[in-house]
Amino acid sequence: MSSMKYRLGLSSLVAASVFAVIWIGFASDWAWLSAIDNSLLRVTHDFGIKHPAWISFWVTVSALLGPPAFRFVAIPFIVVALVERRWRAACFLALTIGVSDDLSDAVKNISDRPRPPSALVAGTSTSFPSGHALSATVGVLALLTVCWSLIPKRLHTPSIVIGTVVVVTVGAARVLLNVHNPSDVVAGCALGYLYYLFCLAVVTLSPPWRAPLDQLALTRRRSRGAAPDREGSQNAASAPPSAK
Repeated sequence: MSSMKYRLGLSSLVAASVFAVIWIGFASDWAWLSAIDNSLLRVTHDFGIKHPAWISFWVTVSALLGPPAFRFVAIPFIVVALVERRWRAACFLALTIGVSDDLSDAVKNISDRPRPPSALVAGTSTSFPSGHALSATVGVLALLTVCWSLIPKRLHTPSIVIGTVVVVTVGAARVLLNVHNPSDVVAGCALGYLYYLFCLAVVTLSPPWRAPLDQLALTRRRSRGAAPDREGSQNAASAPPSAK
């Protein structure tokens, strides 16, 4: 337990530090941060200008894997959770995927970082953090958490890989279109991870990496003749992606 709490605390501290450093960095006009952002944007901008089809492709990717898409995907999972009376799972999905876009808009309004002047497509809001990156991070983590016990064990690692590819692809699309600085995307992923952990704590839903500990607790309760609740059993049956 102490080891799990240590890893969880360390990862959240790293994410919070990354988010804070990037915010302070662009607000203070740190030269090294601007140099990294501008160098990557310059390369992707020059390539995109010469290849219109390239821009169209990444616009489509951004639309298919954007915040509305994750909310659409979450709806049937929420409905099934409600039908099966898995109240915490339903609340967790509604709070994570349903509210993450609002969180992004709120932080954007506070930070008020302009979009890169080299943007290849129009953006509808400010730049920091990337709402697409935030929503993708939260969406992937939330769906994996709720569905982990339903995924065959042999598919656990592929599921993590696919989820990671989705998040990276979304972030890359925003940079390739020059609608976000690379630092906006990194900050969006960091804030998304922090928000995911916050929702886990609020809903008191066991994260996948709690599975071995929950399984041990269930085994002890069963040995004493106590019947675990249905949702606890389903959460406990999941295996930890971070422990792989």
